Amino acid sequence: MTSDDTLDNTMDSEAMDAEHWRPCADELLGRNREAADLVKSPMLAPPPSRRLAVVACMDARSDPLAALGLNVGEAHIIRNAGGVITDDVIRSLCVSQQALGTREIILIHHSECGLCGLDEVSFRSHLNHRVCAQPDWEIGSFADPAQDVRESIATLRASPFIEFDTHIRGFVFDVATGLLKEVDALRSCGSRALPLGLRRRPDRMP
Repeated sequence: MTSDDTLDNTMDSEAMDAEHWRPCADELLGRNREAADLVKSPMLAPPPSRRLAVVACMDARSDPLAALGLNVGEAHIIRNAGGVITDDVIRSLCVSQQALGTREIILIHHSECGLCGLDEVSFRSHLNHRVCAQPDWEIGSFADPAQDVRESIATLRASPFIEFDTHIRGFVFDVATGLLKEVDALRSCGSRALPLGLRRRPDRMP
């Protein structure tokens, strides 16, 4: 199936579901009242106890906390479409490190991602038809999740806003098996992704 077919199917599905779909915020508010005692965390400090930040896709089939066996309070979870490294993700990671003390980053892409293979030209055409506007942000599609993880690691290592000695590793989550497969960060990335031991502390501004 092409990305054009996916966009067409999405529009057809929206038309069919329009009569049956209803907002669920009120229902979820009721669920919150029932679960409040289970989810409150008055004893947890704001900094993540494992000094870890996770960048993952927003896909509804994956739960980064569960996939990594983490508990609430142990890590920052930053999610967006595709788990791609955008300026806003770097902003969040910078705040996570400088204000809340994290020193490790884990990147998680996944199989069957909606951004994998998405035709950006077709998507922009779809947006122009649907909302009569073009975004000034990158859509961030990619052809291969593992390669995009490698490039994401390289992007973080090159950013002046990410601490030079940050431990960074990347994985691809298989939605069919629930398993994580680690990505070799050096493969096909040349000198952009250097092992921690070979990286130099950049000169600091006075």
